[in-house]
Parts: sequence; C-alpha cells; structure tokens
Amino acid sequence: MTRQARPADVPSLFRAQAEAAAACAGALRVRLATTRAAVSARTQRIRYLLGETVRLWRTGAAPPSAPPAPSPSPDPDPVVPFDEPDWKPLDEWRSVVRRNFVLVGSFSVVVNLLMLTVPIYLFQLSDRVLTSRSVDTLLMLTLLAVLFLGALSLVDIFRRQMLGALATRMETLLGGPLLAAAISSPHAADGEAIRTMRSLHQVRNFLSSPVMLLLFDAPLAPLYFAAVFLISVELGVVALVAGAILVAIALLNQKATSDTLAAAGTHATKADARVEALSRNAQVINAMGMLHESIQHWGREQARALSSQNGALDANFWISGASKFFRLLTQIAVLGWGAFLALEGEITGGMMIAASIIASRALQPLEGMIEGWRSVVQTRAAYARVVSAVEAFQNEKTRLRLPRPEGRLVADRLLYIPPGRKEPVLNGVSFALEPGESLAIVGPSGSGKSTLARMLVGCLVPTAGNVRLDGTELRNWDRRLFGTYTGYLPQEVELFPGTIRENVCRMRSDLSDEKVHEAAVIAGVHEMISRLPDGYETVLEGSGAPLSGGQKQRIGLARALFGDPAMIVLDEPNSNLDAEGEKALAETLARAKERRVTVVVITQRPMLLNSVDRVLVLRSGRVEGLGPPGEVLYRVVGRPGASAQPQPAARTEARREAQHDTREVRDERS
Repeated sequence: MTRQARPADVPSLFRAQAEAAAACAGALRVRLATTRAAVSARTQRIRYLLGETVRLWRTGAAPPSAPPAPSPSPDPDPVVPFDEPDWKPLDEWRSVVRRNFVLVGSFSVVVNLLMLTVPIYLFQLSDRVLTSRSVDTLLMLTLLAVLFLGALSLVDIFRRQMLGALATRMETLLGGPLLAAAISSPHAADGEAIRTMRSLHQVRNFLSSPVMLLLFDAPLAPLYFAAVFLISVELGVVALVAGAILVAIALLNQKATSDTLAAAGTHATKADARVEALSRNAQVINAMGMLHESIQHWGREQARALSSQNGALDANFWISGASKFFRLLTQIAVLGWGAFLALEGEITGGMMIAASIIASRALQPLEGMIEGWRSVVQTRAAYARVVSAVEAFQNEKTRLRLPRPEGRLVADRLLYIPPGRKEPVLNGVSFALEPGESLAIVGPSGSGKSTLARMLVGCLVPTAGNVRLDGTELRNWDRRLFGTYTGYLPQEVELFPGTIRENVCRMRSDLSDEKVHEAAVIAGVHEMISRLPDGYETVLEGSGAPLSGGQKQRIGLARALFGDPAMIVLDEPNSNLDAEGEKALAETLARAKERRVTVVVITQRPMLLNSVDRVLVLRSGRVEGLGPPGEVLYRVVGRPGASAQPQPAARTEARREAQHDTREVRDERS
C-alpha cells in the first residue's frame, strides 16, 4: 500500500529535492572544472608539439627534452642559398613531407574516430535516454558530445594548418631551384619558366585543398566498415558491397578521364604559350590589324583543349552522379534492412540509425575522390614536372671555382643540329682568340651567327665539338663564376623591371656604386643616363619603357661590361643605334681592347669592322673566311663573279647599302 505524503511533509520534501539538486550542481561544477583543466593542459601540450614541429621544419635540429621558454621575437627562417653545392632541395623536401604526412595521418585517425561521436550520441539517445527518461544521462551525453566535437574541430584545424604550412614550405624549398632549372633550360625563351612555376603553384594549392584531406580520409574507410560490422554483420556486408562498387567506379573514372585530361592539359599549355607570344607582339598586332587572326590562331588550340576537357568532364559528371546514387542507395538499404532487423528484434532503432550514418561516412571520402579526380590527375602531372626539373638542377655536378680567366677563347669544330631537324645550323666552325683580341662575325641571315653567339656563352650545348675559355670547356665552368667573367648582349635586348642601376649591376646588391658608374662610362652611356629625370634610379617597366630601343641596347651593353669581364659577346649591338650610338659603341670596343677584354661581335654594318682585329664570315653554318678584315673581305666579297651571285630574298635595302659600304672599306684597306 502506497503511503501518501501529508501536507506537513511537502516543505521538507521540497527542501530535500533542492539540496539534492544543489549537490548535483556542485558535483557538475567540480567535474566541469576538472575537465576544463585537463583540456587546457592538453591544449598547451598540443601547442608545444606544434611549435616543435614548426621548429623542426625550419632548423631540422633534434627537439630539446623540455619545452623552450617563450620568446617574444622568434628568429627568422634561415636562408639557404639554392646554389650551395651540398644542398639537395628535393631530398630535404621529401624528408619534410614524410614527417608532416605522418603527423597529418595521425591527426586524420583522431578526426575519423571523433567523427563517430554523432552516430554514437544518436544511438545512446534512442536506446538509453528515451527508454530511461533520465535527464541527467541526457545532460552528460550532450556534454561529452560537445567536448568531443570541439576536440574534433581543433584537430581538424591543426591538420589543415599543417597542410597549409607544408604547401608554403614546398614553395620555399623548391621555388628557387625550380626557377633556376627552368631558366637554365634551352626552352626558357619559349615560356618554359612560367609554365614550370605554374605547375609548382598548382601543387601548392592542391596541398591545402579539401581534396588533399580526402586522400587521408579515404584509407580510413575500413574503420567505419568495422564499426558497422560491430553493429550488425548483415549491415556491414551491405556497406562493404557498396564500398566495393564505389572503388570500381573510381577505377573506371580514372581509366575514362586520365588520358583525356592529359591531352587537355597539353593543348591548354600550347594555348597559353600562344597567349604569351601574342602579348609579346601586341604592338605589331594592333599596328597591322592582326587582332582577328591572332584570336583565331589562339582559339584553334584553345578549342582543342576545351573539347578534350569537356569530354573528360562529361564522363566525370556521369560517374560522379552514379557514385552519389550508390551512396544514397546504400543509406536506404542500410535503413531498410536495419528496420527489418529491428522488427525481428536483432538490433535496436538506435543501432539502425547509427549504422546508416556510419556507412554514409565510410562512403563519403570515396565519392569525394571520384568528384575531385580531375584535380588529382592534373596535380600529379604538375608534380612530376616539378620533380623532373628540380632533379635536373640538383644533379648538376659541383664545378671547381677557377680564377678569373685571361680571355683566351677557342671554338673547336662546332656542330649543332637542333632537336627535330636533320640539317646542321653550324658545321665545323673553328677559331681561336687571344686575350684582348676582337672578332666580328658576319654573314647572311640564317647562317647561324646568333646560334654561335649563344653557344659561346654557354646558353646552347653543341652537338659535337667544344668551346673553351682559358683551356677549360664551358660545361666545366661554375655557371655563376663564368657569368661573372662574361658579358652578353643578345640580339633582342630585354631589361628587367626595376631601376636602371639594378639592370646595369645585374641585380646584384653586394657591389659598390663605383662599379655601376665604371660600367656606364666604359659603355659610353653615363651621360645619356644622367640626362634622364631620375638618372640611374629611373624605374623601367617590363617592356623597357620609358627608354627607346637604342637606349635599351646601350643599357644592355653597360650590363654586359659590368664587373670585370674577360670576354663579351655582342649580337648585333648596333641594330637600333643612331650615328651617335654607333660612335659610342666603337669607342666602347676600343676601351675594351685597352682592358684586354676578348670581344666577339656579330654585325651586319661595316662601321664596326674598322674596330675589330679579325673577321669571320659564316654562310650556311660553315666558315667561308677568317682573318684580318681587309684580307677576308677582299677574298670573300671582292672575288670575281661575286656580284653575280643571287642575294637572299630576305635581304633588305639597308643590307645592300651595307654591302656597298663594305666594299668601300675593303678598297681603303687594300
């Protein structure tokens, strides 16, 4: 028989309930304080571990046994010169990426374990809270779920930050060597450097993208399948079969789109190269009304790229839609079969809901990989290009740092056949110059003069034969030292964005202004620079503006003479010069001779022939004459029947006038 409470007992009953509630609240506060202290200690430990990880990235030193004291001003990152002989950037990058991938993988395991919080919480609500109707159990479960989700968010933030830092570290380590390798490539003038750096940027962006996280989450899918098997073997089989179907779809996606995406990337690269070429020739296009044809020229290649890309995207869209259908179908199957098992009394309703959520989570990374497969394929190809270029850079042998050469230049039986061609551009070219001697190379267009100039400064490697400076082949010189002792003025002069001073001093900041002034005086451009409003601090654009073509050429000549070169190679240095500039150039060659600088100059104008010691005549890649100017010109130009020979169709009226002046010079010397 149940005893009913009397009215006098009601206040005491309320007081007892109030005291019990207060005691429960006090215990809850104590537990919250303890949990907060534990979380704070763990957070400090994680911060310390992350700090140690960052320090290892920067220094590579072993961690100390105790946490270091906080420093208000951390030391900056050590700068490692990319041309240091013992530095292997690719090996260092692989070491860094292995260490970081292990940490990110560990964090991914924790993240995926904590992702089970929501299904377990729903399972407990359905099977424990709703049946016991206990508010205390609900509060504790909710508090634990919130704590676990907070930890999940923190760990996920940590791994994203690590991947972002890794992407930055990659560009820090590989950016300089990659640019050096791209510039040193024979195809650097064709925009190879820009395309290679774009590949690096593509890999860097991928490292910090969500698709990268899917690569870490996908291998952990068996963890979720195991959880489903723990709930019900039959539901686990359903989820596992769906996972196998998604893996098969992913393989089909890779086979159906990889070749097409590779072709699309190739066409897109060619289209970008055409855009670069059109931008370089913008003035010609606008002046001659070639805009419509130029766009059509680019559009044909771009259309091929878009066509290939659209075909790959269409296949990827269909496959992605199929993968999403199978994932949703799996959820329906798990819920439906779980409901049947619940009706049979084998599992509970909470277990059914939890199994559905866990199965969906197991299939989500696989589906995401299918959707992001295009970026995976493109990034893999970009990373292969980056690795290939950096390996070529770091595999270069360390060269002996030779002293300053005297300038003795020898070209021995040079043969050069460009890739993809059978006819040689140069065939058996040989000559020798003593220190301070000057040589003029003349000949019709297409005879190989500029190719020979690039070969003399090491920009091209001969197919056969060799070029030696002071008895040492150019390939055996340290490139930086060789560049210090060599000056080069190409046929198409390009100045760097920056000041005139920076262009003259070759972007170096370790030399005094006296060296800049000395080079400008030797090149005869000091007065021209001084007349500019800002003088040596005049800022130049990428196109060389506000300088004219002749002024750019004279600044390039001063850059070639900067420092103390033992040899300079000038490719048509007077093509844009007026009478004053040509006079200054002749005086520059005389000053170079006084300083015992070996000079090789390519020219089509006869005025410079009075300023050189020897002349080499090239025709169809072969030496037709070599010796003093008067003797060679008389033998080559003044031979009987020479005037009856047909002239090249591309020779302009100016070249004909130059031939006339050459004959006059020959008559005067003879």
